[in-house]
Amino acid sequence: MEEFKGAFQSEGIQSPLEGHSGYRGANWSPERLAFHQNLETFADRIGLIVGLQANGKIGQDQAFEDIRKLWSQLKASSKELLRDT
Repeated sequence: MEEFKGAFQSEGIQSPLEGHSGYRGANWSPERLAFHQNLETFADRIGLIVGLQANGKIGQDQAFEDIRKLWSQLKASSKELLRDT
């Protein structure tokens, strides 16, 4: 099993449950870390939507609506997690 895991790591493939980068802010908190992970997920999903639209798998209107929903979710996450900062 370790060989299998090593093969993925050498190709740069990560588990969706792992963060893509470390968060090292001066004012670190669990809430900021959670928002940072939400921001990374947002960026990944935007990339997928743009790719699907560019390859004709979804229409421009659908891509716009999907991105708008993701943006709303990210804004709500920001308000919830970063409200005290």
